[in-house]
Parts: sequence; structure tokens; C-alpha cells
Amino acid sequence: MARWMHEDTVTDRSRDAELSSMRSVLPNCVAPQITTEMGAGGGRPMKLIGILLSPYVRRVAVSLNILKLPFELDEVFVFGEPEVVRRYNPLVRIPAMALDDGSNLVESGAILDDIDHMVSAETRLTPSDGPLRRRVLQTVAIALGAAEKAQWAFYEGHVRPAEKVHTPWIEHNDKQVLGGFEHLDMVAARIDDGGWIAGTPGISQADVTAAVAYTFANLARPNLELAGRFPHLSRFAERCESLPAFLKAPLPSAAKLASLLSKPFVN
Repeated sequence: MARWMHEDTVTDRSRDAELSSMRSVLPNCVAPQITTEMGAGGGRPMKLIGILLSPYVRRVAVSLNILKLPFELDEVFVFGEPEVVRRYNPLVRIPAMALDDGSNLVESGAILDDIDHMVSAETRLTPSDGPLRRRVLQTVAIALGAAEKAQWAFYEGHVRPAEKVHTPWIEHNDKQVLGGFEHLDMVAARIDDGGWIAGTPGISQADVTAAVAYTFANLARPNLELAGRFPHLSRFAERCESLPAFLKAPLPSAAKLASLLSKPFVN
């Protein structure tokens, strides 16, 4: 299944409540900023394929902004335009990235590793070696796992026909979401106001992915009331979301979100 979001059908029983909850989370979102400067290799800018509703796409976009690597965002919804995505990724999944040399990258982890090597070792968002690298990667793994489980819980209630929804599976995934964020909340509680979640001297991929994952899960699973459960992580994510690199890669506006969720997720 493609990364959030394939166009899963929002069932009639839940569409109004789901959109109402999502709109309350997204009162001030704006359209994404598209960069049109020269690319890293001096040619056309790199192109990121996908939508910023996807935490996988968004963490790449935020990382590119932090590293000051110019790119264009090609907002493609996978089920609506699968053949467009297929040009870049045979799995028809987002994100994909078209480099300025004509080659393509797929999967957010592989893309992030590649763009880290477009900058100096000191600038990379994932340290090259040592204990900090392990700490960053482990934090990323937990945050990304929580986002994935939030995605699966959402899918269960929106892709299947109502009579086939398996509530214990939703509850299982939600518990995993809470487990991941509980861990990250405890970590966030130990850092000062200007600190970073993996203990790095500057912002790292751990911070990007943790903030993006939390924001996404808070949107996809409003019933979990994450802000009340995890106040330290919530404050940390809010601090990250106020940074220019995040603001330049915002979640879709409420109107855009409603339009996206009104489309069929499965053809």
C-alpha cells in the first residue's frame, strides 16, 4: 500500500465527524511553498513527488528545506494519478524524487540518506557514525513506526466496508501509536527548551521525523487526544512546526484536506 494517502474511501458514517476533527486541527495551514531555484547539480531543481499530507513525503520536504536544497513539489495523489507516480517508482508509492541528473529515488529513508550525502558531513541530519547516529536512527524508527500505525488505524475504518471493519485491529494499532509516543514524550521531557530530541547539537532527522509523525498522528487519530496524553512531545512538535523549514512544507489546508478525503481511496 502506498504511503499516506492512497485515496481510501471515507465511509458515510464517519466522513462528517472525521472532517470536522481534521479541520479543527488545521485552522491556519497554507499552501505549500514551491522552490524554483537551481538544483544541487546546477541544473533544474529536484522534484519531490507526493502530497504533504503523507508524513513520509513531508519529512523529506522539511529535510530538503533545512539543508537548503532547492526542489519542486509535484502534488500527486497516488490513486488519482497512479501512472504519474509509476514513472518515478514501479511500486507506485510516494514519496519519489526525480534528481536533477535524471535519476529517480524511492522510499523516504533512501531519499533522506541520498540528500544527506549532497551536503557536508557536518551538515547532515543523520550523523555519519558514532553513538549519536544510533540515537538518531532509533528515534526515527520509533517515530516513523507510530506514524505508520496511525495510518493503519485510519485505513481500517475508512477502506473496508462498515460490516468488515475489525475494531480490535484498530485498537491494536492505536495502542502501538500510544506506545511509541509515550516513549518519545519521556525523551522530550528530559530536554531543555532549545534542545533536540536525540541529544544532537543541532536539529537532526530525529527531530524532523518525530515532529512530522506526531503532527500527522494527531490529525489522523484525533480520538487519541495526543496533546493531553503527551504534553512534552506536543510542545516539542509545536516548536519544530514553528521553524521556517516546517512552515514551508505545511499540511494541506482544511479545504484541500476535505477535497482530498472526498475522493475514492480505492478504484
